[in-house]
Amino acid sequence: MTEYGYFLSCEEFTAEELLDQARRAERAGFTRLAISDHFHPWNDAQGSSPFVWSMIGALSQVTALPVTTLVTCPTVRLHPTVTAQAAATSSVLLCGRFVLGVGTGEALNEHVNGDPWPAFAERADMLEEAVEIMRELFTGRLVDHRGRHYTVDNARLYTPPEAPLPIHVSGFGPNAAELAGRIGDGFVTMTPDGGLIRAFRAGGGVDKPVIGGVKVCWGADRAKAVDTVHRLWPSELLPGELAQLLPTPAHFEQAAELVTRDLVADTVTCGDDVDEHVQTVRAYAEAGFDEVYVGQVGPEQEPFFDAYQHHVLPAVHG
Repeated sequence: MTEYGYFLSCEEFTAEELLDQARRAERAGFTRLAISDHFHPWNDAQGSSPFVWSMIGALSQVTALPVTTLVTCPTVRLHPTVTAQAAATSSVLLCGRFVLGVGTGEALNEHVNGDPWPAFAERADMLEEAVEIMRELFTGRLVDHRGRHYTVDNARLYTPPEAPLPIHVSGFGPNAAELAGRIGDGFVTMTPDGGLIRAFRAGGGVDKPVIGGVKVCWGADRAKAVDTVHRLWPSELLPGELAQLLPTPAHFEQAAELVTRDLVADTVTCGDDVDEHVQTVRAYAEAGFDEVYVGQVGPEQEPFFDAYQHHVLPAVHG
């Protein structure tokens, strides 16, 4: 049975707002939380970027829901050893209710230390090696590693996970889906694409969970909701690999000039039509997803949680 969680967008909301949303989500009947891991927002209009590992520590004190990162890049900005320590502590604080979602990342977040931004094939190879290192560290044993991309010298986590810590791997194409099936405990992808799920299963993902996410904008005025998404999240509709390659919010703002308001209206679920929201969320269950995380764009959080608690979630569960 598909579980429905709430997506906490660090790019759009302050730390205090994210904690409030987590509390509201639990009260509304969402059963899980996901949280983004960004150094930069996608554009200046979003205007936020609290450190995800600080947020997870705070979340552990205000909610009993499981938390998943969607997604962390453990390869460039942070070394796999540092990511492993952060994830292990998060798992301990959440009493084993933490899942580490990982991916090959975006230049937007990972170039900030001045490192080069490799092509996808190299980033995928880096991710595979990083996952291997983190799994070794999670055992609590002493780790030495000399690999193609990383060196680990006499490293040991003295606060290892107390329960198995799943690593879910993100992917948006068949090669990434195959990699997720081979090295991951689950597969993260943002669209209900049956072909990608089949590639994940064929790559070794049989009986492993599939995780997705979708942004909506609940509001009584549909035109206003469309405007809100067009202003804050046009990056969601950029084609191809642009989201992985553009280095700054300013570049995303330039590219987003190609995203029309009509495209947003045709693509993103906006307004207060309960049936439309139910169909949007249910599409993931029908495609074979085990978890789907819904993120509300914009400030209308209270009416969103009220509508989902009393109308949308009961309908998708029914």
